[in-house]
Amino acid sequence: MPPPATFNDFLGNSVAVEHLRTAIAAGRLPHSLLISGPSGAGKYTLALMLAMAVECERQPRDHWSNGQSLASFCGVCSNCTRIASAADLDEQVATAVAAREDLRETDKKETRVLIQPHPDVLIVPPDPPQLLIKLGQIRTLIQRAQRLPSEAPRKIFILTASSFMKEAANSLLKLLEEPPATVHLILLAENPGELLPTIRSRCATVRLGALPLEEIEMFLADRRPDVAPKQRSLIARLSQGAAGKALDFDLETYIAARADALLLLRNAAAEPDHTALFKMTETYRAGAEGQQKTSALLRALSLILEDLLYLNSGTPELVRNTDLRADLDRLSQVLNFAWIEQASRGLDQVYSGMRRNLLRSLSLDSFATQLTNAAR
Repeated sequence: MPPPATFNDFLGNSVAVEHLRTAIAAGRLPHSLLISGPSGAGKYTLALMLAMAVECERQPRDHWSNGQSLASFCGVCSNCTRIASAADLDEQVATAVAAREDLRETDKKETRVLIQPHPDVLIVPPDPPQLLIKLGQIRTLIQRAQRLPSEAPRKIFILTASSFMKEAANSLLKLLEEPPATVHLILLAENPGELLPTIRSRCATVRLGALPLEEIEMFLADRRPDVAPKQRSLIARLSQGAAGKALDFDLETYIAARADALLLLRNAAAEPDHTALFKMTETYRAGAEGQQKTSALLRALSLILEDLLYLNSGTPELVRNTDLRADLDRLSQVLNFAWIEQASRGLDQVYSGMRRNLLRSLSLDSFATQLTNAAR
Protein backbone atom coordinates (compact mmCIF):
# COMPACT_ATOMS: atom_id res chain seq x y z
CA MET A 1 0.00 0.00 0.00
CA PRO A 2 1.56 3.35 -1.02
CA PRO A 3 1.98 6.05 1.63
CA PRO A 4 -0.65 8.84 1.63
CA ALA A 5 -0.07 11.54 -0.99
CA THR A 6 0.20 14.24 1.69
CA PHE A 7 0.26 14.54 5.47
CA ASN A 8 -3.39 15.61 5.30
CA ASP A 9 -4.27 12.10 4.09
CA PHE A 10 -2.84 10.50 7.23
CA LEU A 11 -5.81 9.33 9.28
CA GLY A 12 -6.03 10.50 12.89
CA ASN A 13 -3.52 11.81 15.46
CA SER A 14 -3.43 15.19 13.72
CA VAL A 15 -1.92 17.05 16.69
CA ALA A 16 1.03 14.66 16.97
CA VAL A 17 1.63 14.77 13.22
CA GLU A 18 1.49 18.59 13.17
CA HIS A 19 4.06 18.83 15.97
CA LEU A 20 6.43 16.62 13.99
CA ARG A 21 5.91 18.65 10.82
CA THR A 22 6.57 21.87 12.73
CA ALA A 23 9.79 20.42 14.14
CA ILE A 24 11.04 19.41 10.67
CA ALA A 25 10.22 22.83 9.20
CA ALA A 26 12.15 24.51 12.03
CA GLY A 27 15.09 22.09 11.71
CA ARG A 28 14.38 20.69 15.19
CA LEU A 29 13.37 17.10 14.51
CA PRO A 30 14.91 15.06 17.36
CA HIS A 31 17.92 12.93 16.46
CA SER A 32 16.22 10.01 18.23
CA LEU A 33 12.45 9.62 17.91
CA LEU A 34 10.26 6.84 19.29
CA ILE A 35 6.85 6.42 17.61
CA SER A 36 4.61 4.06 19.58
CA GLY A 37 1.10 2.76 19.00
CA PRO A 38 -0.86 -0.39 18.21
CA SER A 39 -0.26 -2.49 15.12
CA GLY A 40 -1.90 -0.81 12.14
CA ALA A 41 -1.91 2.67 13.70
CA GLY A 42 0.32 3.98 10.91
CA LYS A 43 3.71 4.07 12.65
CA TYR A 44 5.67 2.85 9.63
CA THR A 45 3.67 4.96 7.19
CA LEU A 46 4.30 8.06 9.31
CA ALA A 47 8.02 7.24 9.59
CA LEU A 48 8.29 7.09 5.78
CA MET A 49 6.41 10.36 5.46
CA LEU A 50 8.74 12.04 7.95
CA ALA A 51 11.73 10.70 6.02
CA MET A 52 10.29 12.09 2.80
CA ALA A 53 9.66 15.49 4.43
CA VAL A 54 13.26 15.64 5.67
CA GLU A 55 14.84 14.46 2.41
CA CYS A 56 12.48 15.99 -0.19
CA GLU A 57 14.41 17.93 -2.83
CA ARG A 58 11.68 20.60 -3.14
CA GLN A 59 10.95 21.08 0.59
CA PRO A 60 7.34 22.32 0.18
CA ARG A 61 5.69 24.01 3.16
CA ASP A 62 2.12 24.45 4.38
CA HIS A 63 1.30 27.47 6.52
CA TRP A 64 -1.21 28.09 9.29
CA SER A 65 -3.05 31.40 9.53
CA ASN A 66 -0.68 32.37 12.36
CA GLY A 67 2.26 31.99 9.99
CA GLN A 68 3.50 28.71 11.47
CA SER A 69 5.30 26.60 8.87
CA LEU A 70 4.61 22.87 8.47
CA ALA A 71 6.99 20.60 6.55
CA SER A 72 5.61 18.53 3.69
CA PHE A 73 6.94 16.53 0.73
CA CYS A 74 6.38 16.65 -3.02
CA GLY A 75 6.10 12.89 -3.52
CA VAL A 76 7.56 13.09 -7.04
CA CYS A 77 11.24 14.00 -6.67
CA SER A 78 13.91 11.30 -6.79
CA ASN A 79 14.35 11.23 -3.02
CA CYS A 80 10.61 10.97 -2.30
CA THR A 81 9.88 8.28 -4.86
CA ARG A 82 12.77 6.09 -3.72
CA ILE A 83 11.76 6.32 -0.07
CA ALA A 84 8.11 5.64 -0.97
CA SER A 85 9.18 2.47 -2.82
CA ALA A 86 9.66 0.82 0.61
CA ALA A 87 6.00 1.33 1.58
CA ASP A 88 5.18 -2.39 1.39
CA LEU A 89 7.55 -3.54 4.12
CA ASP A 90 6.39 -7.19 4.07
CA GLU A 91 7.17 -7.44 0.36
CA GLN A 92 10.58 -5.82 0.84
CA VAL A 93 11.47 -8.20 3.67
CA ALA A 94 10.28 -11.24 1.68
CA THR A 95 12.49 -10.18 -1.24
CA ALA A 96 15.50 -9.74 1.06
CA VAL A 97 14.94 -13.13 2.71
CA ALA A 98 14.63 -14.82 -0.69
CA ALA A 99 17.90 -13.23 -1.80
CA ARG A 100 19.59 -14.47 1.37
CA GLU A 101 18.36 -18.02 0.72
CA ASP A 102 20.21 -17.98 -2.61
CA LEU A 103 23.56 -17.36 -0.91
CA ARG A 104 26.09 -19.99 0.10
CA GLU A 105 25.45 -21.48 3.53
CA THR A 106 28.43 -19.70 5.10
CA ASP A 107 27.37 -16.31 3.69
CA LYS A 108 23.74 -16.89 4.64
CA LYS A 109 24.60 -17.04 8.35
CA GLU A 110 26.37 -13.68 8.21
CA THR A 111 23.75 -11.86 6.12
CA ARG A 112 21.12 -9.81 7.91
CA VAL A 113 17.91 -8.39 6.43
CA LEU A 114 18.16 -4.65 5.74
CA ILE A 115 16.03 -2.50 3.42
CA GLN A 116 17.70 0.44 1.69
CA PRO A 117 15.38 2.28 -0.71
CA HIS A 118 17.69 5.32 -0.78
CA PRO A 119 21.46 5.68 -0.14
CA ASP A 120 20.74 7.81 2.93
CA VAL A 121 17.71 5.93 4.28
CA LEU A 122 18.10 2.51 5.90
CA ILE A 123 15.19 0.46 7.26
CA VAL A 124 15.93 -2.20 9.88
CA PRO A 125 13.15 -4.80 10.35
CA PRO A 126 13.22 -7.77 12.74
CA ASP A 127 15.38 -10.47 11.16
CA PRO A 128 13.55 -13.75 10.31
CA PRO A 129 12.92 -16.37 11.50
CA GLN A 130 13.33 -15.26 15.13
CA LEU A 131 11.94 -11.81 14.27
CA LEU A 132 14.46 -9.98 16.42
CA ILE A 133 16.64 -7.01 15.52
CA LYS A 134 20.13 -8.49 15.69
CA LEU A 135 23.62 -7.29 16.44
CA GLY A 136 24.74 -7.52 12.80
CA GLN A 137 21.96 -5.15 11.73
CA ILE A 138 22.87 -2.59 14.40
CA ARG A 139 26.57 -2.82 13.55
CA THR A 140 25.76 -1.99 9.93
CA LEU A 141 23.56 0.91 11.10
CA ILE A 142 26.34 2.30 13.33
CA GLN A 143 28.90 1.99 10.56
CA ARG A 144 26.74 3.86 8.06
CA ALA A 145 25.76 6.50 10.62
CA GLN A 146 29.40 7.60 10.79
CA ARG A 147 29.37 8.57 7.11
CA LEU A 148 28.06 11.88 5.82
CA PRO A 149 24.89 11.82 3.67
CA SER A 150 25.64 11.30 -0.01
CA GLU A 151 22.48 12.46 -1.80
CA ALA A 152 20.17 13.99 0.82
CA PRO A 153 20.37 16.47 3.71
CA ARG A 154 20.31 13.81 6.44
CA LYS A 155 20.82 10.11 7.09
CA ILE A 156 17.66 8.44 8.40
CA PHE A 157 17.44 5.03 10.05
CA ILE A 158 14.03 3.46 10.73
CA LEU A 159 13.91 0.52 13.16
CA THR A 160 10.51 -1.04 12.66
CA ALA A 161 10.10 -3.01 15.92
CA SER A 162 11.09 -2.96 19.59
CA SER A 163 12.15 -6.63 19.73
CA PHE A 164 15.95 -6.49 20.06
CA MET A 165 18.54 -9.06 20.95
CA LYS A 166 20.29 -7.90 24.14
CA GLU A 167 23.62 -7.23 22.40
CA ALA A 168 21.88 -5.27 19.64
CA ALA A 169 20.02 -3.08 22.14
CA ASN A 170 23.22 -2.32 24.05
CA SER A 171 25.05 -1.39 20.84
CA LEU A 172 22.21 0.89 19.74
CA LEU A 173 22.35 2.64 23.10
CA LYS A 174 25.93 3.76 22.42
CA LEU A 175 24.81 5.46 19.20
CA LEU A 176 21.82 7.11 20.91
CA GLU A 177 24.12 8.63 23.52
CA GLU A 178 26.15 10.52 20.89
CA PRO A 179 24.27 10.59 17.56
CA PRO A 180 26.08 12.30 14.66
CA ALA A 181 24.65 15.71 13.76
CA THR A 182 23.43 14.48 10.35
CA VAL A 183 21.59 11.39 11.66
CA HIS A 184 17.96 10.78 12.63
CA LEU A 185 16.97 7.49 14.26
CA ILE A 186 13.25 6.62 14.22
CA LEU A 187 12.22 3.67 16.40
CA LEU A 188 8.76 2.11 16.04
CA ALA A 189 7.19 0.17 18.90
CA GLU A 190 3.85 -1.43 19.68
CA ASN A 191 5.02 -1.91 23.24
CA PRO A 192 7.74 0.60 24.27
CA GLY A 193 8.16 -1.39 27.49
CA GLU A 194 10.12 -3.98 25.45
CA LEU A 195 12.88 -1.40 24.97
CA LEU A 196 15.59 -0.77 27.53
CA PRO A 197 14.66 2.15 29.81
CA THR A 198 17.96 3.77 28.83
CA ILE A 199 16.91 3.65 25.14
CA ARG A 200 13.46 5.12 25.86
CA SER A 201 14.96 7.93 27.97
CA ARG A 202 17.16 9.04 25.06
CA CYS A 203 14.27 9.32 22.58
CA ALA A 204 11.59 11.93 22.10
CA THR A 205 8.33 9.97 22.18
CA VAL A 206 5.22 10.35 20.03
CA ARG A 207 2.27 8.06 20.69
CA LEU A 208 -0.32 7.31 18.03
CA GLY A 209 -3.59 6.74 19.84
CA ALA A 210 -6.52 4.58 18.78
CA LEU A 211 -9.16 6.17 16.57
CA PRO A 212 -12.83 6.29 17.63
CA LEU A 213 -14.98 3.37 16.49
CA GLU A 214 -17.22 5.64 14.42
CA GLU A 215 -14.25 7.09 12.56
CA ILE A 216 -12.94 3.62 11.68
CA GLU A 217 -16.40 2.61 10.39
CA MET A 218 -16.61 5.72 8.21
CA PHE A 219 -13.11 5.02 6.90
CA LEU A 220 -14.10 1.43 6.03
CA ALA A 221 -17.29 2.57 4.35
CA ASP A 222 -15.20 4.82 2.12
CA ARG A 223 -12.27 2.49 1.44
CA ARG A 224 -13.96 -0.95 1.59
CA PRO A 225 -17.50 -0.44 0.28
CA ASP A 226 -17.70 -4.16 -0.62
CA VAL A 227 -17.85 -5.08 3.08
CA ALA A 228 -21.38 -5.40 4.52
CA PRO A 229 -22.30 -2.92 7.29
CA LYS A 230 -22.55 -5.65 9.96
CA GLN A 231 -19.11 -7.00 9.08
CA ARG A 232 -17.78 -3.46 8.87
CA SER A 233 -18.87 -2.81 12.44
CA LEU A 234 -17.20 -6.01 13.64
CA ILE A 235 -13.95 -5.22 11.79
CA ALA A 236 -13.94 -1.73 13.27
CA ARG A 237 -14.08 -3.20 16.78
CA LEU A 238 -11.52 -5.93 16.13
CA SER A 239 -9.00 -3.52 14.57
CA GLN A 240 -8.61 -1.82 17.97
CA GLY A 241 -8.75 1.71 16.62
CA ALA A 242 -6.01 1.17 14.01
CA ALA A 243 -6.96 2.32 10.51
CA GLY A 244 -4.28 0.30 8.74
CA LYS A 245 -5.29 -2.88 10.53
CA ALA A 246 -8.95 -2.25 9.66
CA LEU A 247 -8.16 -1.70 6.01
CA ASP A 248 -6.27 -4.98 5.68
CA PHE A 249 -8.36 -7.02 8.13
CA ASP A 250 -9.06 -10.54 6.81
CA LEU A 251 -12.28 -11.37 8.63
CA GLU A 252 -12.57 -14.89 7.18
CA THR A 253 -9.08 -15.87 8.41
CA TYR A 254 -9.75 -14.28 11.79
CA ILE A 255 -13.03 -16.18 12.28
CA ALA A 256 -11.29 -19.48 11.43
CA ALA A 257 -8.52 -18.73 13.96
CA ARG A 258 -11.08 -17.64 16.53
CA ALA A 259 -12.88 -20.98 16.26
CA ASP A 260 -9.65 -22.74 17.27
CA ALA A 261 -9.10 -20.22 20.07
CA LEU A 262 -12.57 -20.98 21.41
CA LEU A 263 -11.78 -24.70 21.32
CA LEU A 264 -8.78 -24.06 23.56
CA LEU A 265 -10.89 -22.05 26.01
CA ARG A 266 -13.84 -24.44 26.05
CA ASN A 267 -11.46 -27.31 26.81
CA ALA A 268 -10.21 -25.33 29.78
CA ALA A 269 -13.67 -24.37 30.98
CA ALA A 270 -15.31 -27.81 30.63
CA GLU A 271 -14.30 -31.45 30.50
CA PRO A 272 -11.33 -31.46 28.10
CA ASP A 273 -11.51 -33.31 24.79
CA HIS A 274 -7.79 -33.85 24.21
CA THR A 275 -8.36 -35.81 21.00
CA ALA A 276 -10.07 -32.85 19.32
CA LEU A 277 -7.61 -30.42 20.88
CA PHE A 278 -4.44 -32.15 19.70
CA LYS A 279 -5.97 -32.80 16.28
CA MET A 280 -6.40 -29.04 15.98
CA THR A 281 -2.90 -28.09 17.22
CA GLU A 282 -1.33 -30.62 14.83
CA THR A 283 -2.45 -28.42 11.91
CA TYR A 284 -0.11 -25.69 13.18
CA ARG A 285 3.04 -27.74 12.65
CA ALA A 286 4.05 -27.21 9.04
CA GLY A 287 6.27 -24.43 7.67
CA ALA A 288 5.37 -20.84 6.91
CA GLU A 289 1.64 -21.60 6.69
CA GLY A 290 1.74 -23.02 10.21
CA GLN A 291 3.51 -19.90 11.46
CA GLN A 292 0.85 -17.65 9.94
CA LYS A 293 -1.92 -19.79 11.41
CA THR A 294 -0.28 -19.68 14.83
CA SER A 295 0.06 -15.89 14.72
CA ALA A 296 -3.62 -15.56 13.75
CA LEU A 297 -4.65 -17.95 16.54
CA LEU A 298 -2.69 -16.05 19.18
CA ARG A 299 -4.14 -12.72 18.04
CA ALA A 300 -7.68 -14.12 18.22
CA LEU A 301 -7.02 -15.66 21.62
CA SER A 302 -5.63 -12.38 22.94
CA LEU A 303 -8.75 -10.48 21.83
CA ILE A 304 -11.06 -13.08 23.40
CA LEU A 305 -9.17 -12.93 26.71
CA GLU A 306 -9.53 -9.13 26.68
CA ASP A 307 -13.26 -9.50 26.07
CA LEU A 308 -13.55 -11.87 29.03
CA LEU A 309 -11.79 -9.28 31.18
CA TYR A 310 -14.26 -6.62 30.04
CA LEU A 311 -17.19 -8.87 30.97
CA ASN A 312 -15.71 -9.78 34.35
CA SER A 313 -15.01 -6.13 35.14
CA GLY A 314 -18.54 -4.99 34.30
CA THR A 315 -17.77 -3.15 31.05
CA PRO A 316 -19.55 -5.26 28.39
CA GLU A 317 -19.83 -2.25 26.08
CA LEU A 318 -16.09 -2.63 25.36
CA VAL A 319 -16.41 -6.21 24.05
CA ARG A 320 -14.98 -6.51 20.53
CA ASN A 321 -16.21 -9.96 19.48
CA THR A 322 -19.81 -8.79 19.63
CA ASP A 323 -21.06 -11.66 17.46
CA LEU A 324 -19.85 -14.13 20.13
CA ARG A 325 -21.51 -12.44 23.07
CA ALA A 326 -23.47 -15.53 24.21
CA ASP A 327 -20.34 -17.74 24.14
CA LEU A 328 -18.31 -15.10 25.95
CA ASP A 329 -20.97 -14.72 28.65
CA ARG A 330 -20.88 -18.46 29.32
CA LEU A 331 -17.09 -18.55 29.50
CA SER A 332 -16.95 -15.51 31.79
CA GLN A 333 -19.07 -17.41 34.33
CA VAL A 334 -16.37 -20.09 34.59
CA LEU A 335 -13.06 -18.27 33.96
CA ASN A 336 -12.15 -15.66 36.57
CA PHE A 337 -9.61 -12.82 36.69
CA ALA A 338 -6.81 -14.99 38.10
CA TRP A 339 -7.29 -17.60 35.36
CA ILE A 340 -7.30 -14.95 32.60
CA GLU A 341 -4.14 -13.39 34.02
CA GLN A 342 -2.41 -16.78 34.02
CA ALA A 343 -3.63 -17.47 30.48
CA SER A 344 -2.21 -14.13 29.33
CA ARG A 345 1.19 -15.00 30.81
CA GLY A 346 1.06 -18.37 29.03
CA LEU A 347 0.26 -16.57 25.80
CA ASP A 348 3.38 -14.43 26.22
CA GLN A 349 5.41 -17.63 26.64
CA VAL A 350 4.07 -19.01 23.36
CA TYR A 351 5.05 -15.76 21.60
CA SER A 352 8.51 -16.06 23.15
CA GLY A 353 8.77 -19.67 21.98
CA MET A 354 7.91 -18.65 18.43
CA ARG A 355 10.75 -16.12 18.48
CA ARG A 356 13.11 -18.89 19.59
CA ASN A 357 11.75 -21.05 16.75
CA LEU A 358 10.36 -23.75 19.07
CA LEU A 359 8.03 -26.36 17.58
CA ARG A 360 4.69 -24.60 17.35
CA SER A 361 2.36 -27.56 17.86
CA LEU A 362 4.21 -28.61 21.04
CA SER A 363 4.09 -25.05 22.37
CA LEU A 364 0.35 -24.93 21.77
CA ASP A 365 -0.18 -28.38 23.32
CA SER A 366 1.72 -27.25 26.42
CA PHE A 367 -0.23 -24.01 26.56
CA ALA A 368 -3.57 -25.82 26.22
CA THR A 369 -2.63 -28.22 29.01
CA GLN A 370 -1.67 -25.30 31.27
CA LEU A 371 -5.06 -23.66 30.61
CA THR A 372 -6.90 -26.88 31.46
CA ASN A 373 -4.97 -27.44 34.69
CA ALA A 374 -5.41 -23.83 35.76
CA ALA A 375 -9.17 -24.07 35.42
CA ARG A 376 -9.44 -27.15 37.65
